[in-house]
Amino acid sequence: MPTETSAPTPPDSPGTSARAAATAPGRAAAPPAVPAFDHPPAPAPARLTGRARLILFVLCAAQFMVALDFSVLNVALPVLGEDLGMSRSALQWGVTAFALPSGGFLLLFGRIADLYGRRRLFLTGLAVFGSASLLATLAWSPEVFLAGRALQGLGAAVIVPTGMSLLTTTFPEGPQRDRALGISGTLLSLGFTVGMVLGGVMTDTLGWRSTMGLLAVAAVLVLALAPGLLPESRTPERPRLDVPGAVTVTGGLLALIYALSTAAERGFGGADVLAALGAGVALLVAFAVVESRSAAPLVSLPMLRRRTVAWGNLGGLVTFSMMSTVVFVLTLYFQETLGLSSFETGLVFGFQGVMSVVAGMLAPRVIGRLGARRTLVGSLLGQGVFTAALLGIGAASGVLLATVAVSLASMCHLGAIISYGLTVTSGVPDGEQGLATGLVTTTQQVGLTIGIPLLGVLATTHGGLYDGVRLVLAADAAIVVAVALLVAAGLRGRRAA
Repeated sequence: MPTETSAPTPPDSPGTSARAAATAPGRAAAPPAVPAFDHPPAPAPARLTGRARLILFVLCAAQFMVALDFSVLNVALPVLGEDLGMSRSALQWGVTAFALPSGGFLLLFGRIADLYGRRRLFLTGLAVFGSASLLATLAWSPEVFLAGRALQGLGAAVIVPTGMSLLTTTFPEGPQRDRALGISGTLLSLGFTVGMVLGGVMTDTLGWRSTMGLLAVAAVLVLALAPGLLPESRTPERPRLDVPGAVTVTGGLLALIYALSTAAERGFGGADVLAALGAGVALLVAFAVVESRSAAPLVSLPMLRRRTVAWGNLGGLVTFSMMSTVVFVLTLYFQETLGLSSFETGLVFGFQGVMSVVAGMLAPRVIGRLGARRTLVGSLLGQGVFTAALLGIGAASGVLLATVAVSLASMCHLGAIISYGLTVTSGVPDGEQGLATGLVTTTQQVGLTIGIPLLGVLATTHGGLYDGVRLVLAADAAIVVAVALLVAAGLRGRRAA
């Protein structure tokens, strides 16, 4: 993995040195930060120990649980709405109420975890998520259900960045971290797919409340295992929390996510959508100004100027947003154009999930051979090409082509997820891992949130559904390929920043 270093190393040489990070330009005077363990960690063995496997299991289980929450409720919304008396226009808030806090508060909680303890905040997030899932399970009115979903999103905003930063500080850079991020990325993508299949089965057999109850049980199980396994870690310094930065970035993200989520239902012409878009952009511009003047910024602008951070996150944003859009429009195509049942549609996405697992197993080896940057670019190109292959689907047939093409696109998508996470976090000191992983996970959550509003709405508003699906797939493929070329150009060169 390439890092910032003055040595003339190739741009994609696999493997990095701790010394390279410690002697990078601009950080020479400061000793490398380490987590606040009782003793500095010893050099990592080649294979994971039994305890390391358990830690990885707990952290990945939490990430899988949050990814599951993004999709498990989707197919249950019509039944849920009828049960609770929610109008069709109000059903979108079952998703939006979760997406708003889960995307809006990620950076803030990632930084708080750096300062006050990642393990402590991770456990708190699990408790909030589990309690909120129970509230949503028992909801007796739309207001109570939406409150539970919003609290779930808040818990997820704590779990995701703290879990990722615990992973990157527990598993040192190199083969162990590559493997850990590979497993985590696989489960993240698999959780989204499994949620779609599992949500339909559970709703049909046990009712919609079982989908929320499953998440409550999962949170309790992870919370029972985590305290005895996870080490505490935080930055050795205790700078002030950047409150103005936290307010502006959180407000900006909340406004943008609200606008895009609402536009998916009612279009971009509504006054509230336009006002939210304007407020979101204004707040994010204010955030950039605040950070440039802050003594202890929430987001380090020099970090954002690193090529690996800026271009890696762009690749991550596109791979998440565009793949979630593909899954959304194919669900419409299978069920409304081809007339497949929910179970048959689930089988297609189940096969896609299996191939994602295979990709997660292979990706660390590919990254070890090619380097994370080349893997990221190649994976994005592959995702775009196989998405373009979906244009061959017909109005009366196309299940086989769609199954093969979306599975291959998902394999490339997994390669992009894992390699972009490694690209962004490589060479970042442990004391800034919460910031780096906060950016990574914000990219993930925002990507999952904005793809469908930006493109998916075209499938239902431009002509017939079949023509709309093809329009979305064409635009999706073009965006992914274009960004792959941009990322390739942006990461070219020997310096990472």
